[in-house]
Amino acid sequence: MDFGAAMFFTEYSMTPGALARALEARGFESLWAPEHSHIPTSRQTPFPQGGELPKKYCEAMDPFLSLTAAAAATKTLKVGTGVCLVAQRDPIQTAKLVASVDQISGGRFLFGVGGGWNAEEMADHGTEFRTRFKLMRERIAAMKEIWTKSEAEYHGELVDFPRMMAWPKPVQKPHPPVIVGGAFPHAARRALAYGDGWIPHASRPQYDDVTEFLPRFRRMAAEAGRDASAVPVTVWGVPEDPDRLQRHRDLGIARVVISLNSAPADEILPVLDRWAALITRTQR
Repeated sequence: MDFGAAMFFTEYSMTPGALARALEARGFESLWAPEHSHIPTSRQTPFPQGGELPKKYCEAMDPFLSLTAAAAATKTLKVGTGVCLVAQRDPIQTAKLVASVDQISGGRFLFGVGGGWNAEEMADHGTEFRTRFKLMRERIAAMKEIWTKSEAEYHGELVDFPRMMAWPKPVQKPHPPVIVGGAFPHAARRALAYGDGWIPHASRPQYDDVTEFLPRFRRMAAEAGRDASAVPVTVWGVPEDPDRLQRHRDLGIARVVISLNSAPADEILPVLDRWAALITRTQR
């Protein structure tokens, strides 16, 4: 089981390059950057985790720029969007961003994607909240065409463009893994339909532990004609709990990701040191 870490990079947090180097030195496999373009002051959509929306959500740096800096500062660490709000991004430009980071990193990019939860934020991008998942699916399909074809075209209900040429192409073939974030069962179905992995959160108000859904997820994979090993599970937001980590490992979770505060190095490094010991213990 691999270990990743996620941070909302801000002007007051540890920098992407410094955090990436610290993670690589401590045995982490990956670094993930979340995304929110802005938070409208008119927001009525409730925060999925409950309570007040943390300030870092409106202060987050662009994930692609942050991850480029992280990739340039490391040699083996994978870098991923956790998650990219595809329904708020132009697919042609996003395809170029993904391919560019994959080139710069030497094939270390992980394309975590999600439909998003903030209706007001989406509306500012011209995205209809009700059809965001259909739009996300079409945009991802269109990007796959761009990544894999010398002359790409796509004709869907919400995304449509004629034949084009666009480079660079990703280092990873056919493209970086598309890892779909979201809760069971809907996001799990999306991951099986067009993804290369699924990212559920470790806990949500609806459940105590996401691993209770693993048997059902694997049955869904079989019913969809997919090998469950081709859609590995990344559990997001895991607690600092050795027993739970070992249970995740034993249940076949491919990766866990810890959520770090948007804080400077003097706060973050001691946390990473504790996790480095847990990584060693769990991987024995």
